[in-house]
Amino acid sequence: MKKLYVGLLMVFAFCSAHAETPLQTKLSSQIRIPVEKYKLDNGLTVLLHEDHSLPIISYHTWFRVGSRHERPGITGIAHMFEHLMFKGTKKYPNKKFDELLQANGATNNAFTSHDYTGYYENFPSDKLELIMDIESDRMVNLELNEEMLGAEREVVKEERRMRVDNRPGGVLYENIYRTVFRVHPYRWPVIGWMKDISSYKLEDFKQWYKTYYAPSNAVLVIAGDFDTSKVKKMIQKYYGPLKAQPLPEQKYSSEPVQSGFRQQVVTKDVQAPLVSLAYRGPAASDKDTYALDLLGRILGSGTSSRLYTRLVYRNKKATSVGAYNASGKDPGVFQVRVSLKPGVPESQIQQALLGEIYKMRSTRVSEQELQKAKNQTMLSYVSSMKTVDGKANILALNEILFGDYSEFFKDLDRYNQVTAIDIQEVAKKYLTPKQASWVVVKPRNVSANTQGVQQ
Repeated sequence: MKKLYVGLLMVFAFCSAHAETPLQTKLSSQIRIPVEKYKLDNGLTVLLHEDHSLPIISYHTWFRVGSRHERPGITGIAHMFEHLMFKGTKKYPNKKFDELLQANGATNNAFTSHDYTGYYENFPSDKLELIMDIESDRMVNLELNEEMLGAEREVVKEERRMRVDNRPGGVLYENIYRTVFRVHPYRWPVIGWMKDISSYKLEDFKQWYKTYYAPSNAVLVIAGDFDTSKVKKMIQKYYGPLKAQPLPEQKYSSEPVQSGFRQQVVTKDVQAPLVSLAYRGPAASDKDTYALDLLGRILGSGTSSRLYTRLVYRNKKATSVGAYNASGKDPGVFQVRVSLKPGVPESQIQQALLGEIYKMRSTRVSEQELQKAKNQTMLSYVSSMKTVDGKANILALNEILFGDYSEFFKDLDRYNQVTAIDIQEVAKKYLTPKQASWVVVKPRNVSANTQGVQQ
């Protein structure tokens, strides 16, 4: 998807599969929420969405920094730093930090991506000033030392073992990106390479904090039960005194156009192969993302999709399939993923996937398929806004990626404008044989003729 949202809302279950309904048109034009946006003198971007439906607040602080800002030797440092941000400050040390949040009914978490790092809390609305004090404090006063670095290093190493090294899907995902990308920073995993995690230096984190964790590089989103005029004064009190930090110029080498079919085969202790056919896609801001997102839904989203019908239901060669377009600030990856049944040769699945991709390039999809994909997209979009946390997440994501939170409100109309011709054209543009990458995770007891990346 152009942006990642989850969940379903069954209000659209009765929508026609053949034509856009008045309900769809009405809802696409009505998906708006009141937001006040402004900037402090130190560069902090603030988005406020006042919603008194429940006495709760969702508080998001996102920084415009992710794994793309790393370099070989310190891969994964953005994710590791996310962990260290919970270790506290002199005012709110580690144990006190957690105890205060729990005692005041707050839940919190964080995440790191290629392009950004986000932190959030959800809590009763009368605790807003406490949370604001905690968050503004750790933006500039985080304490870092060798002891906490050593302890958290082991936590992250174990996380990598669990999520990647010992998880077939994690191995597949990591190898998709290292195969599709040869130059761009998207080529290394967000969690980082194990050798880099093992050799981080404390000075690396101090420099990372000083460089990227500043109000001038952050977006603050507060959604929920509050009075906007009072909160603006509170924000000025806690964040206003913080100093801006000039950001270094970021230069990235453009990924060269792929000129030939690539293949990567990895052997692991798995019962059956996992495979992926992947292609480099557009950036999230590219108009082609809308058609490519819908193409992914038609190809591999749900039990009535083309790939599920062929490989799982009819041929019974796979246990699960999926296809989606993952786009970010820079061109991302369109990928098809299949879990095979034991004993099924990967070559059969490769032939089937290439055949279905060829159909996308050579023949227009039906209006029924296209409308179903649009309906699925609308379901996800509306569902993503059911909670104040969902709304805060959407606002922060769009502000970070596009510099304008309101881009989200335009998306459904853009999806509705996609035609069958558009689907075929993006297939011809991106899903070509020379731009394909075939990635396999297969059982160790099956000999592999190919190891490593080939082109």
